[in-house]
Amino acid sequence: MTFRWLYPFAAAAILFGLLVALAWPASAAPAAAVARDPACAASLAAANTQGDDLRVLGCDPAGRGLAVVALGDPATARSVAVIVPGSDTDLHSIAKPLSWARALRAAAGPDTAVVVWVGYRTPQGLGLDAASGAPARAAAPALDTFVESVRAAHVAGPPHLTVVAHSYGAVVAALAAPDLDADDLVLLASPGARADDVADLHTRAHVFAARAPADWMRWVPSIEIGDLGHGADPASPSFGATLLPTTGVTAHDRYLAPGSATLDAVAAVASSPDAAVASSPEATVTSSPAAAVAA
Repeated sequence: MTFRWLYPFAAAAILFGLLVALAWPASAAPAAAVARDPACAASLAAANTQGDDLRVLGCDPAGRGLAVVALGDPATARSVAVIVPGSDTDLHSIAKPLSWARALRAAAGPDTAVVVWVGYRTPQGLGLDAASGAPARAAAPALDTFVESVRAAHVAGPPHLTVVAHSYGAVVAALAAPDLDADDLVLLASPGARADDVADLHTRAHVFAARAPADWMRWVPSIEIGDLGHGADPASPSFGATLLPTTGVTAHDRYLAPGSATLDAVAAVASSPDAAVASSPEATVTSSPAAAVAA
């Protein structure tokens, strides 16, 4: 005896369960501070030092691995930039964001230390994790705590501190924004901010954003249904962020590549508390406090 008449009901039940899984906010354990395993730190430093002042602040080999690496000394630098990368970044794929950090420090100058913070379990691929806010919610308090620790450890007065977040990392930074003790918040190639506009971020930081025409992220819809999707694009004019130039950005992961106008703009923001950026497709960056900033 067969029960083919049940098949449509079973299919409907499966579809309903999938929709609930997609739309209902999921939870994840909050990320903790990244421990510094000595063997892990030594191996990471040996593999990534390029004759520069690289410091491994944290290294946890468990699972995919976590890492916090600085170029320059965040405790003494006049300015500190913290890069928060997105999906598919872990202990074993930190070379790419480290290349961004090197380019940013070269453009910003030796008075700026640049930290790569891989302090959370990033989504893998473009699946449900990347479309969900759960990993970002778990990571946001850890980012807030790390930024606070950078300020607390500084020995020469409060540094000018900028958080530069890329792709899914921008979702993390946006959720961390209300408690983020940063002067500037830069959201690059963000799939959404989980906020309607800058005011909805409830942050004291000056918010900058960029998304290049060549970036595939432009195809990601600005939706938020339950926990599916990340909402408004922070690079849309209506969001209210100061827009950075994107000339020379040829791909999703090339915002902080040498030759990119975005790199030069972020370097100016990160290195100077007086940096101002005009909000236009071909914006220029100045270090004059009197320069107009259209946000």
